[in-house]
Amino acid sequence: MSQRDEAARQPRPRLLPLPEEQWDARTRELLAIAPHDPGDRIPNIFTTLVRHPDLYEQFLPFGGQLLLSGRLPEELRELLILRTAWNTGARYEWGRHVPLARAAGVTDADVDRIAEGPEAPGWTELQRHLIRAADELNREATMSDATWEALAEHFADAELIEITMLVGQYHMVAFFLNATGVELDPGFDAVTAVPGAIGPGPARAGAARAAAGGAVPRR
Repeated sequence: MSQRDEAARQPRPRLLPLPEEQWDARTRELLAIAPHDPGDRIPNIFTTLVRHPDLYEQFLPFGGQLLLSGRLPEELRELLILRTAWNTGARYEWGRHVPLARAAGVTDADVDRIAEGPEAPGWTELQRHLIRAADELNREATMSDATWEALAEHFADAELIEITMLVGQYHMVAFFLNATGVELDPGFDAVTAVPGAIGPGPARAGAARAAAGGAVPRR
């Protein structure tokens, strides 16, 4: 089993969310500005990352800029994030972003074909170029001239920069989530790929589909 496979199947968290009884005044202040789930619950990613309060404090504005105030259309942003989650086997990242993708207008068919990569039938040309960009950045830490030029027909310089930074940001987040074993929050399991099956490559995509009866589970 590869390290990537092992990370996707991590059975227990290596770091638990910081218990509320251990929150000091600064921790409470930092977590107060984090996005909250229904019922005022703070997602596990934040209550775990806050174990490093200085890093957390710098991370949140940068992540928020890309997620909430970026220049890319929301639908395209979420396609890039979902493909990055698939490429890195980041179950938490996938589970949290499928609902965001749907809210942004990503169709169920698009969510399903994320696992199949840029050559899957059904993508628009722009979607195909973006999925290919996510793959190239994941694999080569750069984009091919062909992919860059194709995207430059649709985006200005700032958006091209944002594409690279967005994919890089969600790689970094995936590294943190996979290495520490952050558990997916209550209420999100049903939108996640088959547990342990999320990850790159058509073989695993086929296994996930077969286990799910031909589709990623739905809420």
